[in-house]
Amino acid sequence: MGHSISHVVRVFVGDYGYWAVAVMLLCENAGLPVPGETTLLVASFFAYSEHKLHLGWIIVVATCAATIGDNLGFVLGRYGGRPLLERYQDFFRVRKSVLERGEALFARYGSFTIFFARFVFGMRVIAGPLAGVLRMRWRAFAIYNLLGAVVWVSFIASAGYLFGHHWRLLVRTLTRFNVAIVIVTVAVVLYLWWRQRRSPAGS
Repeated sequence: MGHSISHVVRVFVGDYGYWAVAVMLLCENAGLPVPGETTLLVASFFAYSEHKLHLGWIIVVATCAATIGDNLGFVLGRYGGRPLLERYQDFFRVRKSVLERGEALFARYGSFTIFFARFVFGMRVIAGPLAGVLRMRWRAFAIYNLLGAVVWVSFIASAGYLFGHHWRLLVRTLTRFNVAIVIVTVAVVLYLWWRQRRSPAGS
């Protein structure tokens, strides 16, 4: 199954290039369970091996699409409310545990959840709509959404480019270690925040 999905994504990206990247990233971040991460890796593979695409433009297009997609998901969640989220859960067979985990993360970490939700497939898909349902302030959502998009897209696209022909192995590895990526990301951000808080005292 995973192999067939990768093949379809390769054909799609091969035929439509940046448009394929934009559509897939926008749909995934708006709340549709499509393989945005795989699309990024495939596009970066083409940039590395066949020079059909350019890594810099992949990052720009994907960042814009991911940011817009999450905002669309936010609007849908804001005006559709809880009933829409429940219908979405039933239609796409989203596990109840995923939604519960998302709500727990929002309750504990607030807007920052939007940043590191990018690094987990299940959370990346529902983060925008869930933020809207939970009435998160749009300005805070927009800031963390953009920052998360820039970091996530740059990381995944660069990894796909650097690993070149080993992108299939990279897909499996990233899927397996999503949790580890989240932990590392949170640790780095908390460290930077701690340094920023200390800097005025040290100056």
